[in-house]
Amino acid sequence: MNNAGIAIWASLLETTDETWNKHMEINLKGVFLCTQIAARYMVDRSYGKIVNISSNSGFGIAMPGDTSYAVSKAGVIQLTKSAAFELGKHNININCLTPRATDTEMFRENWSDEEYEKVLEGRRNASSLGINGTPEDIANAVLFVASDKSRYISGKPLLVDGGRRDFL
Repeated sequence: MNNAGIAIWASLLETTDETWNKHMEINLKGVFLCTQIAARYMVDRSYGKIVNISSNSGFGIAMPGDTSYAVSKAGVIQLTKSAAFELGKHNININCLTPRATDTEMFRENWSDEEYEKVLEGRRNASSLGINGTPEDIANAVLFVASDKSRYISGKPLLVDGGRRDFL
């Protein structure tokens, strides 16, 4: 599972080369390199499951200030699709989870406690289920796509977002 990632918020006009490069190096190149290394072992075994973590932002539903982040996460979605096409003949499934921002320290660090509660409330209201995602929700989706119960699914992004209303 490829789950490393960073988010540095900066408007398009304020995004520096350093910010752009960090997003691409960690969020995209890191996924590429780990996928490549794991796939070599899986090809030898003629079996494997690779799970990449992207983001809803990778579909272009981005917040102001996350352009370079969103581009890196869109790259993860495309990498998943391309790698699945290449690796399928070796009985390797590769899929991608595209969660909405989840209640984690990385997401929380962008706001004060009061602001964060408002953000969570807004996200609950935008969810058809009326809830916010937890790390456990993402882990359960990973377990599914990493299991043989998903043997007929490959190259697909799976929205894990509580029924985000703007995606319905």
